[in-house]
Amino acid sequence: MKILAIDPGQRRIGVAISDPSGKVAFPLTEFSHRSKEEDAKRIIALAEQNQAELILIGQALGIDQQPTLQSRRSFNLAQSIRAQTKIPVVLWDEFETTQIALNARREMGVNPKKRSYRLDALSAAVLLQSYIEHSTSLDHE
Repeated sequence: MKILAIDPGQRRIGVAISDPSGKVAFPLTEFSHRSKEEDAKRIIALAEQNQAELILIGQALGIDQQPTLQSRRSFNLAQSIRAQTKIPVVLWDEFETTQIALNARREMGVNPKKRSYRLDALSAAVLLQSYIEHSTSLDHE
Protein backbone atom coordinates (compact mmCIF):
# COMPACT_ATOMS: atom_id res chain seq x y z
CA MET A 1 0.00 0.00 0.00
CA LYS A 2 1.44 3.35 -1.05
CA ILE A 3 1.43 6.00 1.72
CA LEU A 4 1.80 9.78 1.47
CA ALA A 5 3.22 11.38 4.63
CA ILE A 6 2.89 15.02 5.62
CA ASP A 7 5.10 16.88 8.08
CA PRO A 8 3.12 20.09 8.60
CA GLY A 9 5.01 23.12 9.80
CA GLN A 10 4.10 26.73 10.40
CA ARG A 11 5.90 27.89 7.24
CA ARG A 12 6.52 24.81 5.11
CA ILE A 13 4.94 21.40 4.67
CA GLY A 14 7.16 18.41 3.97
CA VAL A 15 5.87 15.51 1.90
CA ALA A 16 7.19 11.96 1.59
CA ILE A 17 5.93 8.90 -0.27
CA SER A 18 6.43 5.20 0.25
CA ASP A 19 7.36 2.68 -2.37
CA PRO A 20 4.38 0.73 -3.81
CA SER A 21 4.81 -2.02 -1.20
CA GLY A 22 4.62 0.54 1.64
CA LYS A 23 7.96 -0.54 3.13
CA VAL A 24 10.40 2.28 2.30
CA ALA A 25 9.92 6.04 2.66
CA PHE A 26 11.32 8.64 0.26
CA PRO A 27 11.28 12.46 0.52
CA LEU A 28 8.99 13.80 -2.22
CA THR A 29 8.61 17.57 -2.01
CA GLU A 30 7.84 20.50 0.22
CA PHE A 31 5.70 23.55 -0.22
CA SER A 32 4.85 26.75 1.62
CA HIS A 33 1.93 26.73 4.03
CA ARG A 34 -0.92 28.94 2.84
CA SER A 35 -4.18 28.03 4.56
CA LYS A 36 -5.68 24.85 5.93
CA GLU A 37 -8.03 24.53 2.94
CA GLU A 38 -5.39 25.24 0.28
CA ASP A 39 -2.90 22.92 1.98
CA ALA A 40 -5.52 20.15 2.15
CA LYS A 41 -6.29 20.50 -1.57
CA ARG A 42 -2.62 20.36 -2.47
CA ILE A 43 -2.06 17.30 -0.27
CA ILE A 44 -5.04 15.50 -1.81
CA ALA A 45 -3.76 16.32 -5.30
CA LEU A 46 -0.34 14.88 -4.40
CA ALA A 47 -1.96 11.77 -2.94
CA GLU A 48 -4.01 11.24 -6.09
CA GLN A 49 -1.07 11.92 -8.43
CA ASN A 50 1.05 9.39 -6.55
CA GLN A 51 -1.78 6.87 -6.15
CA ALA A 52 -1.50 6.88 -2.36
CA GLU A 53 -3.98 4.73 -0.47
CA LEU A 54 -3.31 6.40 2.89
CA ILE A 55 -2.37 9.91 4.02
CA LEU A 56 -0.27 10.12 7.17
CA ILE A 57 -0.21 13.46 9.01
CA GLY A 58 2.50 14.23 11.57
CA GLN A 59 1.15 15.43 14.89
CA ALA A 60 3.49 17.04 17.42
CA LEU A 61 2.25 16.03 20.86
CA GLY A 62 3.67 17.46 24.06
CA ILE A 63 6.08 15.56 26.28
CA ASP A 64 3.11 14.33 28.30
CA GLN A 65 1.39 13.17 25.06
CA GLN A 66 -1.10 16.00 25.42
CA PRO A 67 -2.23 18.19 22.48
CA THR A 68 -0.22 21.29 21.64
CA LEU A 69 -1.07 24.23 19.40
CA GLN A 70 0.79 22.53 16.53
CA SER A 71 -0.95 19.19 17.14
CA ARG A 72 -4.33 20.93 16.99
CA ARG A 73 -3.30 22.44 13.64
CA SER A 74 -2.41 18.95 12.39
CA PHE A 75 -5.74 17.62 13.62
CA ASN A 76 -7.61 20.42 11.84
CA LEU A 77 -5.64 19.80 8.63
CA ALA A 78 -6.50 16.09 8.84
CA GLN A 79 -10.18 16.96 9.31
CA SER A 80 -10.09 19.24 6.27
CA ILE A 81 -8.50 16.49 4.16
CA ARG A 82 -11.04 13.91 5.38
CA ALA A 83 -13.87 16.24 4.38
CA GLN A 84 -12.55 16.44 0.81
CA THR A 85 -11.45 12.87 0.01
CA LYS A 86 -12.19 9.23 0.71
CA ILE A 87 -8.49 8.42 1.13
CA PRO A 88 -8.02 7.39 4.78
CA VAL A 89 -6.10 9.87 6.96
CA VAL A 90 -4.06 8.84 10.01
CA LEU A 91 -2.42 11.13 12.57
CA TRP A 92 1.02 9.95 13.75
CA ASP A 93 3.29 11.37 16.46
CA GLU A 94 6.13 13.26 14.78
CA PHE A 95 8.32 13.40 17.88
CA GLU A 96 11.80 14.69 16.94
CA THR A 97 11.50 13.95 13.19
CA THR A 98 13.24 17.20 12.26
CA GLN A 99 16.05 16.57 14.76
CA ILE A 100 16.50 13.02 13.44
CA ALA A 101 16.67 14.36 9.87
CA LEU A 102 19.24 17.01 10.87
CA ASN A 103 21.34 14.42 12.72
CA ALA A 104 21.29 12.14 9.67
CA ARG A 105 22.57 14.96 7.48
CA ARG A 106 25.25 15.81 10.04
CA GLU A 107 26.38 12.16 10.18
CA MET A 108 26.53 12.07 6.35
CA GLY A 109 28.90 15.03 6.45
CA VAL A 110 26.56 17.48 4.73
CA ASN A 111 27.86 21.05 4.84
CA PRO A 112 26.14 22.93 7.72
CA LYS A 113 24.92 25.62 5.29
CA LYS A 114 23.14 22.95 3.20
CA ARG A 115 21.65 20.84 6.02
CA SER A 116 18.30 22.62 5.94
CA TYR A 117 17.81 22.11 2.18
CA ARG A 118 14.56 20.15 1.74
CA LEU A 119 14.66 19.34 5.44
CA ASP A 120 10.86 19.27 5.70
CA ALA A 121 10.58 16.58 3.01
CA LEU A 122 13.29 14.55 4.76
CA SER A 123 11.45 14.98 8.08
CA ALA A 124 8.29 13.66 6.41
CA ALA A 125 10.28 10.62 5.24
CA VAL A 126 11.50 10.03 8.81
CA LEU A 127 7.89 10.27 10.01
CA LEU A 128 6.72 7.83 7.35
CA GLN A 129 9.51 5.35 8.01
CA SER A 130 8.67 5.33 11.74
CA TYR A 131 5.03 4.57 10.88
CA ILE A 132 6.09 1.79 8.47
CA GLU A 133 8.42 0.22 11.03
CA HIS A 134 5.75 0.36 13.73
CA SER A 135 3.14 -1.16 11.42
CA THR A 136 5.56 -3.88 10.31
CA SER A 137 6.38 -4.79 13.93
CA LEU A 138 2.65 -5.16 14.64
CA ASP A 139 2.29 -7.47 11.64
CA HIS A 140 4.98 -9.77 13.04
CA GLU A 141 3.49 -10.13 16.51
